[in-house]
Amino acid sequence: MFIDMGERRYRMKKRAESQARTRERIVEATVALHEELGPRQTSIRAIAERAGVQRLTVYRHFPDDASLFQACTAHWLARNPPPDAAVWRASPAGEPRCRDALIAFYRYYRDTEAMWAASHRDEPDVPALQGPMQAFRAHLDAVRDELLAGFAAPLRTREVALTLRHALSFPTWQALAQAGLEDEQAAALAVAWLRGAGEDAAAGAGATDAASRSGAGGA
Repeated sequence: MFIDMGERRYRMKKRAESQARTRERIVEATVALHEELGPRQTSIRAIAERAGVQRLTVYRHFPDDASLFQACTAHWLARNPPPDAAVWRASPAGEPRCRDALIAFYRYYRDTEAMWAASHRDEPDVPALQGPMQAFRAHLDAVRDELLAGFAAPLRTREVALTLRHALSFPTWQALAQAGLEDEQAAALAVAWLRGAGEDAAAGAGATDAASRSGAGGA
């Protein structure tokens, strides 16, 4: 009896390990096809062929697109994590910290360009992709907020925030890279945008103060 139970547990363990390996092959096949073809053009048939399984096996592990994309996103991000905030937190607040953060993200985008390009292109047509993309955008929003907090209060304007968020995005890096800029050059240009937005905000605030004083004097 004890031997039979032991053998049963052994068989169950082996079966679970086999299922885990099959699941991993499916996820890896899907990630590879997403990079090569894009999520929109990746079919269950292609995934099954790449993973060496039947289509029914894919559906057994992932009954819908949402579960498949969730697993693929977790798998891909584990291998390609976004830049660590420690990289820029060691720099002085303000422009130096923004520059280092932008360089870190631009290098990250360069290393992972194929996946981000395909994902941005196909997102409107693939509902299951929209959740993971929104999650990454929320991450960029949080990075923007942290970097913005390092600026002096008069510079924490809507215009500066919008400029910084635009600079952090993949499409911005891609456009600058396609124009021939290296990552450090692109980051320097983005910091110049921030400086310009800050100077405009300061000038606007100064003009408002002057007008207020003039009005008060006239009264």
